[in-house]
Amino acid sequence: MKCIVTKGCINYEISGSGFPILILHSMGTDYRSMKAWLEPVFNDIKGFQRIYIDIPAHGQSLIDDHFSSSDDMLLNILDFIDQIIPNQEFSLIGFSYGGYLAQGILHQRTNLVKSICLLATALHLKEKRILPEKVVQDQDTGALVELDSDIKIAFETLMNIQNKENLEIFLREIQPGRLLANRNFLLSNWREKGYYFSEEPLQDADRVSLPALLILGKQDSICGYKDHFNLFEKFSHATFAVLDQAGHMLHIEKREIVQGLIKDWLTRSNAISK
Repeated sequence: MKCIVTKGCINYEISGSGFPILILHSMGTDYRSMKAWLEPVFNDIKGFQRIYIDIPAHGQSLIDDHFSSSDDMLLNILDFIDQIIPNQEFSLIGFSYGGYLAQGILHQRTNLVKSICLLATALHLKEKRILPEKVVQDQDTGALVELDSDIKIAFETLMNIQNKENLEIFLREIQPGRLLANRNFLLSNWREKGYYFSEEPLQDADRVSLPALLILGKQDSICGYKDHFNLFEKFSHATFAVLDQAGHMLHIEKREIVQGLIKDWLTRSNAISK
């Protein structure tokens, strides 16, 4: 489905019924990369409506000629929220750059967001980040040598555990969205000129009482984990999990653990919100 927004349109898909959860994928793919592994979580937990979107300039979400920044990303998504779930409470799940967008949504709609889950989230951090060295495990060189060079580079960049099983998941869940991403925009100078929001999310908030879940990879060389403690401290009710032997794609490399933590967050959020 499509929703016309301020600077383009948002493509989305809704699954289930109940309390709405807006789900935001990472940069360079589309909503299917989240739906593939999140839907099994809701086989056991009922009462939630999942709203999967293609973030702007990804999948089938289009942007106009005046679109140039994360502020524009946020503007379009907030417009989408105001149209699809107007004045309703909702929760957020965001992965990587989608987690950064989720922080921006929380900053702008604090009174409506009831809980938030951030996976390997990007941060509003303009100074040098603390990142561990890249660790490669269980590399299947035979499977990798047969890959197209673009796919091979992406897989090796994003994945730490580079075995055949994870490659198959990558090709099934991540790669289809990579083919649809707006590369003209993503490869433009927007990262240098417009990656960070004009306002730092939650900069004035000492404590945020909503239930939160932050899941990070101990070996995540893209977003790290040590810089996230300040964000964790802002939440009064938060679970902070750093998974060993997990890089940036922790929902692939440690899928069952991540799904279990999300089930706990959903149960906890529902209990606290009653």
